[in-house]
Amino acid sequence: MSDHDFLPAFPPGWVWLAGAGPGDPSLLTLGVHSALGQADVVVHDALVGGDILRFARPGAVLEYAGKRGGRPSCRQADITARLIQLARQGKRVLRLKGGDPFMFGRGGEEALELSRAGIPFRVLPGVTAGIGGLAYGGVPATHRDVNSAVTFLTGHDAGGAVPDNLDWHAISRGAPVLVIYMGVRHFAAIAERLIAAGRPASQPVAIITNASLPDQKVWETTIAEAAALIERDAIGAPAMIVVGEVVRLRAELDWLGRFAQREAAAEKVAALG
Repeated sequence: MSDHDFLPAFPPGWVWLAGAGPGDPSLLTLGVHSALGQADVVVHDALVGGDILRFARPGAVLEYAGKRGGRPSCRQADITARLIQLARQGKRVLRLKGGDPFMFGRGGEEALELSRAGIPFRVLPGVTAGIGGLAYGGVPATHRDVNSAVTFLTGHDAGGAVPDNLDWHAISRGAPVLVIYMGVRHFAAIAERLIAAGRPASQPVAIITNASLPDQKVWETTIAEAAALIERDAIGAPAMIVVGEVVRLRAELDWLGRFAQREAAAEKVAALG
């Protein structure tokens, strides 16, 4: 038995819904890496970069189907129709999304349409940015001395507005740590709701952009000051926002920042001598 005999074969006429992780190619699962090497067509999101797409097999067709808030985007109905069309042509179709397809990635919507159309599909989970992105930013999603619960939420609903169907009071009381996807655009309104629900305005916040990529940046602020910081520094997507006392642990857990400092110091020493 070879090292890869345990990986599933990709049958013609199937659609595999896969997560590419937050961006660092080393965070690809073996299953997704194998799928890239078998697919006839890769229908990929805007957040799936070239360092990941290079693992596609030679001859595979790469189709962009990106959806970015506030920018011209493919219609969801058109993306799903294209997946069905390709599968009915007998193609091995890899629908590749950033993060995890079932974590605010519309993978559930696409899977339902595939099921209703009679298209066989498989789901390959990925490392979601709400876990992997925080880890690269030096912020643990949980720490037993700080929180025994964490809530993941989106910063906008299907119509692009702040999701007012959420019980903000219950969220504020029940979750010491909040991990917010797609929240930078509406964080002023989110902060207002959190503070009104009893969240301390001084509670720490971390904002992580381009998580796990070479141009990753992290800001530390508070609920009350985050919106002004976002506007001042023109912080845009893709970004993760984490609210809670776990952010204070970053002072000791910023492994990536410390590594970069060591690398810079080593380069300076090498240049001098």
